[in-house]
Order: sequence, then C-alpha cells, then structure tokens
Amino acid sequence: MIKVLAQADEVIGQISPPPGIGILGGDPTVALAKLFEIGIRLFIIIAGIFLIIYLLWGAYDWTVSGGEKEKIAKAQAKITNAVIGMFLIFVMLAVWGLITGNILGIIKIGPNGIEFSLPTL
Repeated sequence: MIKVLAQADEVIGQISPPPGIGILGGDPTVALAKLFEIGIRLFIIIAGIFLIIYLLWGAYDWTVSGGEKEKIAKAQAKITNAVIGMFLIFVMLAVWGLITGNILGIIKIGPNGIEFSLPTL
C-alpha cells in the first residue's frame, strides 16, 4: 500500500481574504464603485450643509441690517452666491454623470447603486 501525501488544504489550511476586505466588496471594481458612491454622497451632504449655513447667514445679515443699504447689499450677495453655488453643484454632478455614464460608459447607475466598469483594450 502506498500512502498518499496529505492534500494541500490539510497541510496549509484554507486561504481566506484578510479581514476588512468585505466592507466595500471583494471585487476591486465593486469596491471602487462603492468608494465613488460614498464620496459623491459625502460631497453632496457637506456642500448642502455649507450652502444652507451660508444662505441662513445671508438671511440673518439681512434681518439685522436695520435698513442700511450697504448691509442689505452684502446680505443679498451672500444669498445670491449660495443659490448660485447650489446651481453649480447640481450642474457639476449632472455633467459628471453625463460624461462618465453616457459618453465614457464607465459608471452605470442601477437599482443596486453605482456599477463601475474599468475600460479595457
């Protein structure tokens, strides 16, 4: 009788990915897509918070201006800049989605979130 050497799994053990890999997904393209999705959501949230604060600051300045034309003009400028900032953020996100999604085909937004595909030759 010839004894068979132990199988590699019995000697070395099972190979498993390092801990923490499963947070963003095991596939690097899925992880990159989730990272982009998280980054975009954080950007929108942070930009929205800053825009609301700036808009309220302009409204507060207008309220406490006491009818002085110079203070009212500065408050109106703050409110106008906040509204323009909101518009620019939405336009920038729309253009980014158009370029990466429709033109380049890198990112597809589906029911499960963002799907990211790397260009190949």
